[in-house]
Amino acid sequence: MTTTIPSTHLDLLTARALANLATSMDDGTPQVTPVWFDVEGEYVRVNSAQGRVKDRNMRARPYVALNIVDPQNPYRYLQIRGPVVEITTEGADAHIDTLAEKYTGAGRRFNHQPGEVRVIYKIKPEHVHASG
Repeated sequence: MTTTIPSTHLDLLTARALANLATSMDDGTPQVTPVWFDVEGEYVRVNSAQGRVKDRNMRARPYVALNIVDPQNPYRYLQIRGPVVEITTEGADAHIDTLAEKYTGAGRRFNHQPGEVRVIYKIKPEHVHASG
């Protein structure tokens, strides 16, 4: 395994591919959620709301795995594992709107819920595996 995403799979980082985010529950069992994501420099960023299961898990056990599957070829994928190195609410509303535009189309904004606090989680790839 490497920490570098191979050039053959860089397209998956900008495609409308969902990432399956795996976190760990209190009892050590995995919890997996499909999420929108983007990249900022060397980091992968995901967005959620405070209080959700994945939020609680990443705060308590900040090591995650992401599996990004090519929407055109389910046998081609990118697996990334690493620590959540930053958790912030700063810019999180704008970030989820950017992700909504990426995944649902130009000019689309996220349907913000009253009282919901959005959060950005920055993940540093430590182990990368590409297949297909």
